[in-house]
Amino acid sequence: MDRFDIKSGHNVVVLWDNSSTAESGMQLVQDIRAVAGEFGYVAMENIGRLTISAHRDSSFDLVLSGLVPNSATMHSFEVFAEIARILKPGGRFYFTEPVCVSGDSSKLKTGSQLTSALKLAGFTEITEVGLFTIQTESLTAEQLGSIKQSVGYQGNNLIKVELMAKKPNFEIGSSAQLKLSFVKKPKAVEKPQLDLNTRKAWTLSATDMNDDDVDLIDSDELLDEADLKKPDPASLRAMDCGEGKKKKRACKNCTCGLADELGGKGSKGVKTPQVKSSCGSCYLGDAFRCASCPYMGMPAFKPGEKILLSDQTLTDA
Repeated sequence: MDRFDIKSGHNVVVLWDNSSTAESGMQLVQDIRAVAGEFGYVAMENIGRLTISAHRDSSFDLVLSGLVPNSATMHSFEVFAEIARILKPGGRFYFTEPVCVSGDSSKLKTGSQLTSALKLAGFTEITEVGLFTIQTESLTAEQLGSIKQSVGYQGNNLIKVELMAKKPNFEIGSSAQLKLSFVKKPKAVEKPQLDLNTRKAWTLSATDMNDDDVDLIDSDELLDEADLKKPDPASLRAMDCGEGKKKKRACKNCTCGLADELGGKGSKGVKTPQVKSSCGSCYLGDAFRCASCPYMGMPAFKPGEKILLSDQTLTDA
Protein backbone atom coordinates (compact mmCIF):
# COMPACT_ATOMS: atom_id res chain seq x y z
CA MET A 1 0.00 0.00 0.00
CA ASP A 2 3.03 2.25 0.03
CA ARG A 3 2.44 2.59 -3.69
CA PHE A 4 -0.77 4.58 -3.07
CA ASP A 5 0.32 6.23 0.21
CA ILE A 6 -2.72 4.88 2.09
CA LYS A 7 -2.70 5.74 5.79
CA SER A 8 -4.76 4.86 8.84
CA GLY A 9 -8.19 6.50 8.85
CA HIS A 10 -8.36 6.97 5.05
CA ASN A 11 -11.61 6.43 3.18
CA VAL A 12 -11.01 4.54 -0.08
CA VAL A 13 -13.18 3.45 -3.04
CA VAL A 14 -12.11 0.52 -5.23
CA LEU A 15 -13.79 0.43 -8.66
CA TRP A 16 -14.16 -2.62 -10.87
CA ASP A 17 -15.92 -3.29 -14.17
CA ASN A 18 -17.15 -6.23 -16.27
CA SER A 19 -13.65 -6.99 -17.54
CA SER A 20 -12.94 -8.46 -14.08
CA THR A 21 -14.96 -10.00 -11.27
CA ALA A 22 -15.62 -8.62 -7.82
CA GLU A 23 -13.93 -11.65 -6.30
CA SER A 24 -10.68 -10.81 -8.07
CA GLY A 25 -10.51 -7.49 -6.24
CA MET A 26 -11.24 -8.80 -2.75
CA GLN A 27 -7.56 -9.33 -1.98
CA LEU A 28 -6.85 -5.67 -2.86
CA VAL A 29 -9.72 -4.52 -0.65
CA GLN A 30 -8.48 -6.62 2.29
CA ASP A 31 -4.97 -5.21 1.97
CA ILE A 32 -6.36 -1.63 2.00
CA ARG A 33 -8.57 -2.31 5.04
CA ALA A 34 -5.59 -3.65 6.93
CA VAL A 35 -3.80 -0.32 6.43
CA ALA A 36 -6.84 2.02 6.86
CA GLY A 37 -7.69 0.40 10.20
CA GLU A 38 -10.92 0.56 12.14
CA PHE A 39 -11.21 4.33 11.66
CA GLY A 40 -10.98 4.03 7.90
CA TYR A 41 -13.61 3.01 5.38
CA VAL A 42 -13.17 0.94 2.20
CA ALA A 43 -15.94 0.58 -0.39
CA MET A 44 -16.00 -1.56 -3.51
CA GLU A 45 -18.18 -0.22 -6.34
CA ASN A 46 -18.98 -1.26 -9.88
CA ILE A 47 -17.92 1.57 -12.19
CA GLY A 48 -21.20 1.36 -14.10
CA ARG A 49 -23.19 2.18 -10.94
CA LEU A 50 -20.89 4.89 -9.59
CA THR A 51 -22.86 7.77 -11.09
CA ILE A 52 -26.09 6.59 -9.36
CA SER A 53 -24.46 5.87 -6.01
CA ALA A 54 -25.36 7.75 -2.85
CA HIS A 55 -21.82 8.72 -1.88
CA ARG A 56 -21.62 12.16 -0.28
CA ASP A 57 -19.56 15.02 -1.68
CA SER A 58 -15.92 15.14 -0.60
CA SER A 59 -16.08 11.95 1.45
CA PHE A 60 -13.10 9.87 0.18
CA ASP A 61 -9.35 10.33 0.35
CA LEU A 62 -8.49 7.95 -2.50
CA VAL A 63 -10.21 6.34 -5.47
CA LEU A 64 -8.62 3.30 -7.16
CA SER A 65 -9.86 2.11 -10.53
CA GLY A 66 -8.67 -0.47 -13.04
CA LEU A 67 -6.14 -1.81 -10.55
CA VAL A 68 -7.87 -5.15 -10.05
CA PRO A 69 -5.77 -7.85 -11.73
CA ASN A 70 -6.68 -8.64 -15.35
CA SER A 71 -8.93 -5.57 -15.68
CA ALA A 72 -9.13 -3.24 -18.68
CA THR A 73 -11.35 -0.46 -17.34
CA MET A 74 -12.31 2.44 -19.63
CA HIS A 75 -13.47 5.67 -17.96
CA SER A 76 -15.98 8.10 -19.40
CA PHE A 77 -16.01 11.83 -18.69
CA GLU A 78 -19.08 11.37 -16.45
CA VAL A 79 -17.12 8.87 -14.32
CA PHE A 80 -14.20 11.30 -13.99
CA ALA A 81 -16.59 14.06 -12.90
CA GLU A 82 -18.27 11.80 -10.31
CA ILE A 83 -14.91 10.76 -8.89
CA ALA A 84 -13.92 14.44 -8.60
CA ARG A 85 -17.17 15.04 -6.70
CA ILE A 86 -16.72 12.33 -4.05
CA LEU A 87 -13.01 13.04 -3.48
CA LYS A 88 -11.95 15.34 -0.67
CA PRO A 89 -9.95 18.47 -1.56
CA GLY A 90 -6.43 17.23 -2.20
CA GLY A 91 -7.67 13.65 -2.71
CA ARG A 92 -5.93 11.37 -5.22
CA PHE A 93 -7.23 9.19 -8.05
CA TYR A 94 -5.12 6.23 -9.19
CA PHE A 95 -6.20 4.29 -12.25
CA THR A 96 -5.10 2.32 -15.27
CA GLU A 97 -6.70 2.43 -18.73
CA PRO A 98 -5.88 0.96 -22.12
CA VAL A 99 -5.19 3.63 -24.73
CA CYS A 100 -4.76 3.58 -28.48
CA VAL A 101 -1.35 4.82 -29.61
CA SER A 102 -2.28 5.67 -33.19
CA GLY A 103 -5.69 7.17 -32.41
CA ASP A 104 -7.49 5.03 -35.02
CA SER A 105 -10.28 3.97 -32.63
CA SER A 106 -13.49 5.90 -32.05
CA LYS A 107 -14.02 4.47 -28.54
CA LEU A 108 -10.51 4.26 -27.11
CA LYS A 109 -8.69 7.41 -26.05
CA THR A 110 -5.13 8.42 -26.77
CA GLY A 111 -2.82 9.52 -23.98
CA SER A 112 -3.42 13.23 -24.69
CA GLN A 113 -7.19 12.75 -24.85
CA LEU A 114 -7.13 10.98 -21.50
CA THR A 115 -5.21 13.87 -19.91
CA SER A 116 -7.57 16.46 -21.40
CA ALA A 117 -10.63 14.62 -20.05
CA LEU A 118 -9.13 14.60 -16.54
CA LYS A 119 -8.43 18.33 -16.66
CA LEU A 120 -11.95 19.11 -17.87
CA ALA A 121 -13.36 17.06 -14.96
CA GLY A 122 -11.45 19.26 -12.50
CA PHE A 123 -8.28 17.29 -11.75
CA THR A 124 -4.82 18.80 -11.47
CA GLU A 125 -1.27 17.47 -11.11
CA ILE A 126 -1.79 14.63 -13.56
CA THR A 127 1.32 12.43 -13.54
CA GLU A 128 2.38 8.93 -14.54
CA VAL A 129 2.74 6.68 -11.53
CA GLY A 130 6.26 5.48 -10.74
CA LEU A 131 9.34 7.64 -10.89
CA PHE A 132 7.27 10.29 -12.68
CA THR A 133 8.03 8.70 -16.03
CA ILE A 134 5.71 7.04 -18.50
CA GLN A 135 5.02 3.56 -17.24
CA THR A 136 3.27 1.25 -19.69
CA GLU A 137 2.72 -2.45 -19.85
CA SER A 138 1.67 -4.68 -22.70
CA LEU A 139 -1.81 -6.08 -22.40
CA THR A 140 -2.24 -9.77 -21.85
CA ALA A 141 -4.01 -11.81 -24.48
CA GLU A 142 -7.02 -12.09 -22.16
CA GLN A 143 -7.19 -8.31 -21.65
CA LEU A 144 -6.68 -7.60 -25.31
CA GLY A 145 -9.42 -10.03 -26.26
CA SER A 146 -11.81 -8.47 -23.71
CA ILE A 147 -11.24 -4.96 -25.10
CA LYS A 148 -11.63 -6.04 -28.69
CA GLN A 149 -14.85 -7.79 -27.81
CA SER A 150 -16.34 -4.80 -25.90
CA VAL A 151 -15.36 -1.97 -28.27
CA GLY A 152 -14.94 -3.88 -31.53
CA TYR A 153 -11.30 -2.78 -31.91
CA GLN A 154 -9.28 -4.97 -34.25
CA GLY A 155 -5.95 -3.12 -34.18
CA ASN A 156 -2.80 -3.98 -32.27
CA ASN A 157 -1.73 -0.47 -31.16
CA LEU A 158 -2.88 -0.85 -27.57
CA ILE A 159 -0.97 -0.13 -24.37
CA LYS A 160 -1.99 0.23 -20.76
CA VAL A 161 -1.03 3.38 -18.84
CA GLU A 162 -1.25 4.07 -15.12
CA LEU A 163 -1.91 7.65 -14.03
CA MET A 164 -2.44 9.61 -10.84
CA ALA A 165 -4.66 12.70 -10.81
CA LYS A 166 -5.17 15.01 -7.84
CA LYS A 167 -8.19 17.07 -6.87
CA PRO A 168 -7.38 20.74 -6.06
CA ASN A 169 -6.96 21.73 -2.42
CA PHE A 170 -10.26 23.59 -2.41
CA GLU A 171 -13.87 22.51 -2.61
CA ILE A 172 -15.66 22.75 -5.95
CA GLY A 173 -17.83 25.86 -5.93
CA SER A 174 -16.01 27.46 -2.98
CA SER A 175 -15.08 31.12 -3.00
CA ALA A 176 -12.48 33.24 -1.29
CA GLN A 177 -12.00 36.94 -0.92
CA LEU A 178 -9.19 38.35 -3.03
CA LYS A 179 -6.74 40.68 -1.37
CA LEU A 180 -6.10 43.43 -3.86
CA SER A 181 -3.32 45.91 -3.34
CA PHE A 182 -4.44 49.37 -4.33
CA VAL A 183 -1.95 52.08 -5.00
CA LYS A 184 -2.07 54.65 -2.26
CA LYS A 185 -3.06 58.09 -3.37
CA PRO A 186 -0.24 60.59 -3.06
CA LYS A 187 -0.66 63.11 -0.32
CA ALA A 188 -2.08 66.39 -1.45
CA VAL A 189 0.52 69.11 -1.77
CA GLU A 190 -0.06 71.69 0.90
CA LYS A 191 -0.77 75.15 -0.42
CA PRO A 192 1.78 77.76 0.61
CA GLN A 193 0.61 79.95 3.42
CA LEU A 194 0.17 83.59 2.42
CA ASP A 195 1.19 86.45 4.60
CA LEU A 196 -1.80 87.93 6.44
CA ASN A 197 -1.06 91.43 5.16
CA THR A 198 -0.77 90.16 1.57
CA ARG A 199 -4.04 88.22 1.85
CA LYS A 200 -5.81 91.28 3.25
CA ALA A 201 -4.55 93.43 0.38
CA TRP A 202 -5.99 91.04 -2.23
CA THR A 203 -9.28 90.29 -0.45
CA LEU A 204 -12.42 92.33 -1.14
CA SER A 205 -15.30 92.09 1.28
CA ALA A 206 -18.71 93.73 1.51
CA THR A 207 -17.49 96.06 4.21
CA ASP A 208 -14.94 97.50 1.82
CA MET A 209 -17.71 98.78 -0.48
CA ASN A 210 -19.08 101.79 1.40
CA ASP A 211 -21.43 103.81 -0.81
CA ASP A 212 -20.44 107.01 0.94
CA ASP A 213 -16.82 106.53 -0.10
CA VAL A 214 -17.53 105.55 -3.73
CA ASP A 215 -17.93 108.29 -6.36
CA LEU A 216 -20.48 107.31 -9.01
CA ILE A 217 -20.05 108.94 -12.43
CA ASP A 218 -23.07 110.06 -14.42
CA SER A 219 -22.71 108.85 -18.02
CA ASP A 220 -24.36 112.06 -19.34
CA GLU A 221 -21.53 114.10 -17.92
CA LEU A 222 -19.12 112.31 -20.26
CA LEU A 223 -20.82 113.87 -23.32
CA ASP A 224 -19.68 117.30 -24.50
CA GLU A 225 -21.57 119.87 -26.67
CA ALA A 226 -20.30 118.35 -29.95
CA ASP A 227 -21.73 114.96 -28.99
CA LEU A 228 -25.12 116.46 -28.20
CA LYS A 229 -25.32 118.37 -31.49
CA LYS A 230 -27.69 116.69 -33.91
CA PRO A 231 -26.40 116.01 -37.44
CA ASP A 232 -27.72 117.87 -40.48
CA PRO A 233 -30.50 115.71 -42.04
CA ALA A 234 -29.34 116.66 -45.53
CA SER A 235 -25.88 115.24 -44.85
CA LEU A 236 -27.25 111.88 -43.72
CA ARG A 237 -28.89 110.94 -47.02
CA ALA A 238 -27.86 107.55 -48.35
CA MET A 239 -25.21 107.39 -51.09
CA ASP A 240 -26.56 107.49 -54.69
CA CYS A 241 -30.12 107.35 -53.42
CA GLY A 242 -32.42 107.86 -56.46
CA GLU A 243 -29.56 108.62 -58.87
CA GLY A 244 -28.93 106.83 -62.14
CA LYS A 245 -32.63 106.48 -62.86
CA LYS A 246 -34.82 108.26 -65.37
CA LYS A 247 -37.19 109.09 -62.62
CA LYS A 248 -36.44 109.42 -58.96
CA ARG A 249 -38.22 106.83 -56.89
CA ALA A 250 -38.00 106.24 -53.23
CA CYS A 251 -36.77 102.88 -51.99
CA LYS A 252 -39.05 100.50 -50.17
CA ASN A 253 -39.13 101.31 -46.48
CA CYS A 254 -37.33 104.59 -47.21
CA THR A 255 -35.69 106.18 -44.18
CA CYS A 256 -33.64 108.91 -45.85
CA GLY A 257 -36.61 111.28 -46.43
CA LEU A 258 -36.80 110.97 -50.25
CA ALA A 259 -40.29 109.56 -50.04
CA ASP A 260 -41.39 112.67 -48.17
CA GLU A 261 -39.80 114.93 -50.79
CA LEU A 262 -41.60 113.15 -53.60
CA GLY A 263 -44.83 113.57 -51.74
CA GLY A 264 -45.74 109.94 -51.92
CA LYS A 265 -45.05 109.76 -55.67
CA GLY A 266 -42.45 107.08 -55.36
CA SER A 267 -42.58 103.56 -56.79
CA LYS A 268 -45.91 101.75 -56.83
CA GLY A 269 -46.98 100.57 -53.48
CA VAL A 270 -44.42 102.68 -51.61
CA LYS A 271 -45.84 104.11 -48.45
CA THR A 272 -44.22 106.52 -46.10
CA PRO A 273 -43.45 104.37 -43.10
CA GLN A 274 -42.98 105.50 -39.56
CA VAL A 275 -39.29 106.08 -39.26
CA LYS A 276 -37.50 103.43 -37.20
CA SER A 277 -34.34 101.41 -37.45
CA SER A 278 -34.24 97.79 -38.57
CA CYS A 279 -33.72 96.49 -35.04
CA GLY A 280 -35.82 99.20 -33.42
CA SER A 281 -33.23 100.02 -30.78
CA CYS A 282 -30.66 102.16 -32.56
CA TYR A 283 -32.11 105.39 -31.21
CA LEU A 284 -31.46 104.25 -27.64
CA GLY A 285 -27.70 104.66 -27.89
CA ASP A 286 -24.53 102.62 -28.39
CA ALA A 287 -25.41 100.18 -25.59
CA PHE A 288 -28.37 98.92 -27.70
CA ARG A 289 -26.79 99.09 -31.18
CA CYS A 290 -25.33 96.27 -33.24
CA ALA A 291 -21.61 96.06 -33.87
CA SER A 292 -22.10 97.05 -37.54
CA CYS A 293 -24.67 99.79 -36.84
CA PRO A 294 -23.86 103.02 -38.76
CA TYR A 295 -25.14 105.01 -35.78
CA MET A 296 -22.32 103.77 -33.55
CA GLY A 297 -20.75 106.71 -31.77
CA MET A 298 -23.78 108.98 -32.24
CA PRO A 299 -25.87 110.16 -29.33
CA ALA A 300 -29.25 108.64 -28.66
CA PHE A 301 -32.26 109.83 -30.73
CA LYS A 302 -35.77 110.42 -29.63
CA PRO A 303 -38.34 107.76 -30.57
CA GLY A 304 -39.95 108.58 -33.94
CA GLU A 305 -37.24 110.99 -34.97
CA LYS A 306 -36.10 110.68 -38.58
CA ILE A 307 -32.64 109.25 -38.90
CA LEU A 308 -30.58 110.33 -41.91
CA LEU A 309 -27.12 109.12 -42.86
CA SER A 310 -24.52 111.03 -44.85
CA ASP A 311 -22.36 109.49 -47.54
CA GLN A 312 -19.36 109.79 -45.24
CA THR A 313 -21.19 108.04 -42.40
CA LEU A 314 -22.06 105.02 -44.57
CA THR A 315 -18.53 104.91 -45.96
CA ASP A 316 -17.04 104.82 -42.47
CA ALA A 317 -19.52 102.10 -41.41
